[in-house]
Amino acid sequence: MSSKILSSSAKGATFLILFQVLSRALTFIVNQILLRFLSPELLGISAQLELFSISVLYFARESLRVALQRQAPSLQSVINLSYLSIFFGIPLIYSLAFLWLSRETPHVPYFVDALNLYCLAIFVELLTEPAFAAVQQKLLYKIRASAESTATLLRCFGTCGVAIWGSWAGVDVGVLPFAVGQLGYAGALLGVYVWRMWPVARSAQFSLLLKQVPGTEGVPMLLNYFSAPLLRLTGSLTLQSGLKYILTQGDSLLITTLASLSDQGAYALASNYGGLIARMLFQPIEESSRNLFAKLCADIPPTPTLEPQPQPHDSNPQSPPQTQPLTQSRTILHTILHLYLLLSLFALTLGPPLSSPLLSLVAGKSWSTTSAPAVLATYCYYIPFLALNGVTEAFVAAVATNAELHTQSLSMGAFFACFAGSAWVFIAVLGWGGSGVVAANTVNMGLRILWNCWFIKRFFTQRGLEFRMKDALPSMYSTAAAVVVPSLLKMSPKPKVLGKYGLVGELAYVGVFAVALVVVVGAAERGFLRECWGMVKPEREERKEERRRSDEGERLQPPGSP
Repeated sequence: MSSKILSSSAKGATFLILFQVLSRALTFIVNQILLRFLSPELLGISAQLELFSISVLYFARESLRVALQRQAPSLQSVINLSYLSIFFGIPLIYSLAFLWLSRETPHVPYFVDALNLYCLAIFVELLTEPAFAAVQQKLLYKIRASAESTATLLRCFGTCGVAIWGSWAGVDVGVLPFAVGQLGYAGALLGVYVWRMWPVARSAQFSLLLKQVPGTEGVPMLLNYFSAPLLRLTGSLTLQSGLKYILTQGDSLLITTLASLSDQGAYALASNYGGLIARMLFQPIEESSRNLFAKLCADIPPTPTLEPQPQPHDSNPQSPPQTQPLTQSRTILHTILHLYLLLSLFALTLGPPLSSPLLSLVAGKSWSTTSAPAVLATYCYYIPFLALNGVTEAFVAAVATNAELHTQSLSMGAFFACFAGSAWVFIAVLGWGGSGVVAANTVNMGLRILWNCWFIKRFFTQRGLEFRMKDALPSMYSTAAAVVVPSLLKMSPKPKVLGKYGLVGELAYVGVFAVALVVVVGAAERGFLRECWGMVKPEREERKEERRRSDEGERLQPPGSP
């Protein structure tokens, strides 16, 4: 059963990664077009509208989504509970929009119309939650990928189309293109989910609408619709979600409060480019792994009488049935952390020297005169913290009890105080601007990673297994290469022939060192990379094993037997 779940999760992560790569590539192209029509001020206002949308969606559905990934009583109870996102979202949309309009609004054409369209788009997107919950429970990642890819395509066409039309017609459309694109995204998401999931619901005999579910003595139901244990878990997660939102979106809130619209636009550009890796690769893996960890080991109780077992792999056939999913989860977590640290080596080594020329090349020289290049270079040092926090926090969210979630919430409150203090030092005292926001976020993420690692080590120890972070570290050859390459980049003189080609020549110069780093890391980590490929393609290995056993059985079968 656990191998089937692992196979489905690996497939799901692969689908989501491919979707993120394609959608981000398309979004990247559209952004390059939009940057030719937008000023930093308009980009800053669009970042505020996006923050408004993210805030409503986060508070309306985040805690419910995490709770529903736990072992639910039935699929229908999960779908019923997902409707609470819609009920919570409606007052959130109205109240946050009212608060925003009650303060001084930016003097931008069609700003109020754009805000109204965003409100409608948020409501439409919340209507997709029942279908989304069913997709997650049944591991139908192809449907999710098709829905989100279609929605992303329409958002790009809507945003780009309105901006180009406004430029052609000589009409100042302000931030209206972003609102039209967001509404197109939500409408396409709802349409594809309903179209693809309705036949699935009929064949599997569940409903995407509210339907009564009889309760049992072990799992009582509130009003015969909502699972009482899941409601309690959602309540526990709500406080944590609020603190997590402040810590996750603290940079956006801080830059909105302290910086000018021009600086906000420069920071939005730098964080969008710097976060491409996180959105394309880290986020799909974290969502799939959170679901995987919840299914493998969320219900395994502590066994403190057992001595921690230091074996690094989950292939031991003598392992008790209870420890098999635990050892498998430990191996998967080690693998993801190792992969993230390898990617972080490339971000730390190649990101800072590439930030300025790449930004000039893709966004234009007008943006290179802002603070965006410096912020983007600083963001490269933030990527490893973002990666490690994402996967470790996914594990905590999947397996922690209510009491442990309360402890995490209190810890996150203390981390927020450290974040606020460091932000004041970096921005107000040292005057680092957008780079100071990134540095403050790094402090916040570092503290969260330490807490998550403490929890993970304690979780496995209480269940008789040993978890060592050093098992996830890259080899010393990979680390040495990542240390040497930046020094060589600074010390080595650039060939004169490359200077004739400007930015392209500078990119080619850094590219030579990048190829060398890839070769060294690939050679040093070849065994680990083979293991990763085996985890992504487990079914192929299983079929080979079945054929091998079948061939052995035929050889051992006596002649003439049926």
